[in-house]
Amino acid sequence: MYIFGRNPVKEAYRAGKTVDKLYLQKGEFDKTLNSVRSLAKEARTVVSYCDKAMLDKLSNGGNHQGVVAAVTDFDYCDLQDIIDDANIKDEPLLIVLLDGITDPHNLGAIIRSAECFGAHGIVIPKHRSVSVNDTVIKVASGATEHIKVAKVTNLNDTIRELKERNVWVYATDFDGKAPNTVDLNGNIAIVIGSEGEGIHRLTKELCDDVLTIPQYGMVNSLNASVAAGVVLYEAVRQRK
Repeated sequence: MYIFGRNPVKEAYRAGKTVDKLYLQKGEFDKTLNSVRSLAKEARTVVSYCDKAMLDKLSNGGNHQGVVAAVTDFDYCDLQDIIDDANIKDEPLLIVLLDGITDPHNLGAIIRSAECFGAHGIVIPKHRSVSVNDTVIKVASGATEHIKVAKVTNLNDTIRELKERNVWVYATDFDGKAPNTVDLNGNIAIVIGSEGEGIHRLTKELCDDVLTIPQYGMVNSLNASVAAGVVLYEAVRQRK
């Protein structure tokens, strides 16, 4: 897998990820790229200098900013790893469950918000969902190296397991309670629905309660990543 962009590549190095080969654009020299070169030297990464056309090809036309890294595929974790992370930090669990997010830009933005607001991890289903790919890593701007992502066979089974562990599960949908009127201090999971369909009916029915973000404009729906950011902010505001 190839990751690209200066910040994602720097964060990959800082997180200890193995970079098999680093591709840098010929003739590009600035402070940020020099720091990437230094990290590559410390890690003894093979560096190849090539033209922009080659980098465009490796990044599938993405905004590579003159740097592309060949790395192993993204390493998913188990649900238990996320729970263990909260226990190690002695914090109440804060986890995000994604119900059918198919847009890599949305997934990347959600991962970035979740890491920023201190969530312990994200869960995505194996089917009917985008995986963590190069676009997701680029949009997440390095956050994929600092937050755990689990991929599960059945999201509803995961919700059942969390409830058995005394985790309160909230769906984000219409006709619910405003996040600032709900106590979000305990062990909680937040379910974010897909861009088009929202949360599936059976999944919503499994949840303990529904959160609805108040909206005052003419458009009555929020992008999935924006909705996730708003609810996560309210959770961390209450906790801090």
